[in-house]
Amino acid sequence: MAISKGDTVHWNTPQGTTEGKAVEKKTKEFHLDGQKFNASDDEPYWVVESSKSGKQAAHKESSLS
Repeated sequence: MAISKGDTVHWNTPQGTTEGKAVEKKTKEFHLDGQKFNASDDEPYWVVESSKSGKQAAHKESSLS
């Protein structure tokens, strides 16, 4: 599945499936909320914004649907 900025995406959390918006694709190492993420061209991450809380988080592209 190809994801584009602004797309609605879903991901799993301990509380169940969460829905949000794809904000930015990352393909290089980056930090978000004090956490380091090792993104690459082969394993990109997306910064997503939760529809419920409005908070941002980073998820591997492969974990989003």
